[in-house]
Amino acid sequence: MAEGMSHLDPQGRIRMVDTSGKEVTSRSATAQAKVALSPETAELLFGGGLEKGDALAAVRIAGVMAAKRTPDLIPLCHPLMIDAVEVQVEQAPPGAVITATVRSTGRTGVEMEAMTAASVAALTLYDMVKGVERGVTIDWIGLIRKEGGRSGVWERRLSGGDRLR
Repeated sequence: MAEGMSHLDPQGRIRMVDTSGKEVTSRSATAQAKVALSPETAELLFGGGLEKGDALAAVRIAGVMAAKRTPDLIPLCHPLMIDAVEVQVEQAPPGAVITATVRSTGRTGVEMEAMTAASVAALTLYDMVKGVERGVTIDWIGLIRKEGGRSGVWERRLSGGDRLR
C-alpha cells in the first residue's frame, strides 16, 4: 500500500478502509459553508420574508438529512451510527455562514458527514433564495474542527491564530 494512502490496496487499487481494528471512540467534526448574497436578500432570508416560507428551517433540515445520507453520496464513506447533527445558519457579511457539527461514537471520523451537511445546507439556501437573487455564490466550504480517534483534536486556524467565524 502506498504510504499514507489508506484507500489503496497493496496493488494500488481503490478500496474501502478496514476500520475493524480501530478503537471505538467519541468523535465529532464541524464544517462551515460561506454563502455570499446581497444585503437585500439576506434581509429577506433572516427576516422571514421569502415567499417559499421558513428557508432557515429548510436549510437546517437539509443539512441533517445530508449528514445521514453521506455514504450514499461519497463512494468510500462508511455507513455510521450518527449520534447528533446540529446545523446553524448565521447572518454574516457578505451573507450567511452555515455551521454543521456531527457527533458519533465509532471507529471512524465524521468529517465527511459534517462537510456534506454544510454543502447540502448551502445548496438548499441557494435554492430557497434563487427566486430573488440568482447570483448567490457558495464561496467556501471546509472542515474547521474535528476531534476523537487516533489523531485527537484538529482545528483550522487563520493567519494570526483566528478561528473562522
